[in-house]
Parts: sequence; structure tokens; C-alpha cells
Amino acid sequence: MKTRFFSLIFLTGSLFLATQAFAHFGMIIPTDSMVMEDDTRTIDLSLSFSHPFEGIGMDMEKPEAFTVMENGVKKDLMPALTAAKVMDHNAWKTAYSVKRPGVYLFCVTPKPYWEPMEDCFIIHYTKTVVTAFGINDGWDAEAGLKTEIVPMSKPYGQYAGNLFQGIVMLDGKPVPGAEVEVEYYNKDKTATAPTDYMVTQTVKADGNGVFSYAAPRAGWWGFAALNTADYQLEKDGVKKDVELGAIIWVEFLPWNEK
Repeated sequence: MKTRFFSLIFLTGSLFLATQAFAHFGMIIPTDSMVMEDDTRTIDLSLSFSHPFEGIGMDMEKPEAFTVMENGVKKDLMPALTAAKVMDHNAWKTAYSVKRPGVYLFCVTPKPYWEPMEDCFIIHYTKTVVTAFGINDGWDAEAGLKTEIVPMSKPYGQYAGNLFQGIVMLDGKPVPGAEVEVEYYNKDKTATAPTDYMVTQTVKADGNGVFSYAAPRAGWWGFAALNTADYQLEKDGVKKDVELGAIIWVEFLPWNEK
């Protein structure tokens, strides 16, 4: 009886750890983060809501807003969205034509997602930055989202191993001590984590809302700063908390030597 009791505790703990490892991430992944003269002038973008390291998708409703800020001018991209599948779940996609040099800031505001295991709604304000034809101005611009990560390192042109830094903002102000979850987009599922603890990395911002992380592997990395909203939403007549996520996706490239 005692053995069965401790086995049950161990199994429950294992399931708890596995559940804890499943961090949610809003995702905007373009086919190219740096458009050069010889590249195709059209980039494809996929929008999804997923567990990026495990490759487990969740259904994403059509967003409330999807925009691009092109050289400081915001454009509505909602009419260009079409339904897609990412990780075998409902997602969205579009193609965007890059016509001139500049820095392009893509942002999505999703509909609230009800997560029963956390007993709360989740809204992840997600963005990524694409540069074109040698322009380097404006990559650190604020998008004016409810919450966002403003990069202090260029969010493109990074080598694997480089230190990425960002400021966590909520309602236009830095968030001291903000907790930031970090995950690798394990698209081809070639990466493995030694333990469930290492699926999602976690760092804390300093007193000015600034965090740092050195990506150990080339590919797309997501940074998610989570805060509880100052309002609630109703679920079945009961008011529930809302998790606000500030998400930015950054591509890191391998260091190649001849």
C-alpha cells in the first residue's frame, strides 16, 4: 500500500512537471527576417498559438487585429489573412510584398483564449520585426500595444549565442522584475530537452524592466513576458483573470566559418 502511495505521488508530480513545461506562445513567424537585394520580395507569415518547443498547437480564432508598421506608418493586414494549419491546428497566414527599404514591425492582437487548466483567459500581444534592403532604423520602435517587449538588441541579424535584451512594457511603462519565458521554435523537432524543466527557460527583468538572454541554438526564439490584467472577463457568468502576454519572436543564425 505504501509503495502504491509513493508511486501515485511520483506519477502526479511527473504529470505536474509535464504540464508546467507547456508554456503558451502567440507566434508570428515570417519566412525571412532580413530581405536582401537578391531575395524574393514576398515574405509569407504564419500566425498561431502554440507550445513551440513541444510542437503542440492550439486553435487560434481570427485575430482582433493584425497590422504592420512600415517606416512608422501603420497598415491594417486583417483583410489579407486566410485560414491555415500550424501544428495541425487552426491558424492564419498571409503573404506580404516588401516594396521598399525599411523596417517592418508585424503585430497581432488575438481574441481572448480560455485556458481551463489555468482558470484564466490568455491574450498574447505578439510581434516580430523584418528588415529590408539594408535599413537599420526603427527596429526599437514601440508598437503601442497594451503590453509589449521593446528590443534593446536588434531583433534580426543575430548570431546564435548573441545576447538579446528587451524592455518589458505594460500600458506604456516598464515592468520592474517582470518574468520572461523563453522557448525555441522546434519546428523540425530535432531539439530535445534533457528534462521538462528545460523546455521553457525563464529569466527576470531588472528594476528597469530590462531582461537578457543568450540563445544557444540557431533558429526562431520566442520571448514572453506575462502579467495579470487590471480587469477580468466573464466565463459562464463568473469573472476570471486575464493573462496578458508581451511576445516577440527573434531569429538567430548560425556562425559559419570557412
